Order: sequence, then structure tokens, then C-alpha cells
Amino acid sequence: MANVLEVKDLNVTFSLHDGDVSAVRDLSFVLGQGETLAVVGESGSGKSQAFLAIMGLLARNGRATGKAVLGGTDLLALSPTELDRHRGLDIAMIFQDPMTSLNPSLKIGRQLAEVLVRHRGQSDSAAWRHATEMLDRVGIPEAARRADSYPHELSGGMRQRVMIAMALLCEPKVLIADEPTTALDVTVQAQMLELFKTLTDDFGAALVLITHDLGVVAGLADRMMVMYAGRAVESGSVDDLFYAPNHPYTFGLLHSTPHVEDSGQRLRPILGLPPSLEHLPTGCAFHPRCAFVMPECRTARPELTHRGGGRHAACFYEGELKEKEAAE
Repeated sequence: MANVLEVKDLNVTFSLHDGDVSAVRDLSFVLGQGETLAVVGESGSGKSQAFLAIMGLLARNGRATGKAVLGGTDLLALSPTELDRHRGLDIAMIFQDPMTSLNPSLKIGRQLAEVLVRHRGQSDSAAWRHATEMLDRVGIPEAARRADSYPHELSGGMRQRVMIAMALLCEPKVLIADEPTTALDVTVQAQMLELFKTLTDDFGAALVLITHDLGVVAGLADRMMVMYAGRAVESGSVDDLFYAPNHPYTFGLLHSTPHVEDSGQRLRPILGLPPSLEHLPTGCAFHPRCAFVMPECRTARPELTHRGGGRHAACFYEGELKEKEAAE
């Protein structure tokens, strides 16, 4: 499987009144053609900021260093004008709230057609026709009529489908979906996941799924990268991480998520709160909340190391993670 995106030593820093704060630290990963990578972690773990940095969409006080190579081009080395040529064409992002991402004063068809006029040089009529075809392809009924609607006239699920259609118009190599099912009811969530699977198969695009919902990960992703306090702490295949996690944080996430087969059993939440990025604890950032903490965890930061079989984990503890131990 050829790699379409290679990220190396990505760091994201924000300048605040009290000094600089690192939101993402030393993040490296590769994304294969047609692969779905789930990026998982609590709010504030840096998962969204990492990909906003790759897209060149950080807030004004943010800056990114490192490399993000897509098709031989380092996106982080491009000027805003140069990067704008790649956004939407080679790499596209679907945002969490489509109502704030769509222009409320423009009809849906117009907003989609502008993408094709800009990146493909199509005429207005050809672009509108292509946009309507894409709306139909993502499952919007009466696509021609919906293209003539404003965003507020559509349901949340419909608006999310519009965002997916917009992202796919130029058939990008990489599609990034940031919490795409958060505001949708369960039935629509299931429809969205099926749609993602179908479209990534049809278009051959690699998909990055940024989410905190492990149910979404299980149903769609090939690989999973777990982030905590701005760093990747574990990565590997979804099956490996779900059935035999190597990092206590991954273990904690899995055991704090309800499962149908565990009906009636108490959930085991991860105790404590994520640390402030401005005041990270010494050593491993997770050690104040970790049930498997060892003395070295409090003073030294574990590096992300290979554990065999394409797995990586940043943890000094190498024993088996068991629920009875975590409860002690």
C-alpha cells in the first residue's frame, strides 16, 4: 500500500498572553492509499489541531513546524496562496458543525459549484450540474431541488451530507472528517458511517476520522492512533488496540465505553482530568491518572516505540493490562 500522506515531527504551538503553549508535540504518522485512520482522544488532546495545522487552518496565534508531505509536496512549507491550491483538490476536511461551515446566505448548489469553478475551471452550468450529481451520490433525495435550497432549509444530517459532497467534488487523495457524527442522532450516524465506507471505496481516498466515539472507530477504521496531551501514545490496527491495548490510556478509554455484551455492569471511568497543556506534569503526562504507574513514569517521558506487528506505544509498562489490576 503506497503512502499518500507522511507526517514527521509535527509540532503546533499557540502564542498566549502568558507565553507559548504546545498543543501538538512530535507527532509522526503515515497514511496509506485507501486506508481509514481513526485519531482518538479526549477533548484537548490535540487531534483536531494537528489536522488543522496540516490544512493551514490554525488560528492566527498558532504556528506549525515539521513536515506533512502529500504527493511529494510538503504542505507545511507552502505559502497560504500555494496551499490554497491543494485544499479541496488534493486534501479536504469535513468539519464538525456544518451549519457554521456553510455560508447561510448562499444556496447549497452555488457553494458546491464554486469549488469546481475554482479548482477545476468548470463553467458555472457544468459545475452546478456536477454539484447536483454529487449531492445525489451522497444520498440526498431530490438533489436538484435541494441544490436550490439554503443551508437552514436542510436537516443536520442533510447538511453533513452536503459537506461530504463538497469535500469529494475534486476527488481528493486525503479526506479528513472531524467528529462527523457528533451532532447526529443514532440512525443518521449509522447512515453516515455507511456512506463514508461506500465513498472511500468508490473514490479510493484515504480517510482520517477524528473522533472520541470508539463505536465509530470499530465500524469504520483500519488503524487507530490514540493521542493524549498533544502526543501520540499508541497506534496500530483497530483489532490490536481494541483487543490487546499496550497503553493504559487506551485501556482506560476502552473500559470506560459501554458495550452491549456488558449490559448491567458498571463502567470504569478514567479517574482525574486531562492535564493543562500549560502545566504538564513531569515524566509521562498520563501518570497522575494511570493505574499502572511506575517510579520512572513520574520523572521520564516514554518515547513512542515499536512493539511489533506495526504497533507503537509510549509506555514504560510492558506487562499485560488487566481490569483487575486497573481497579486496585
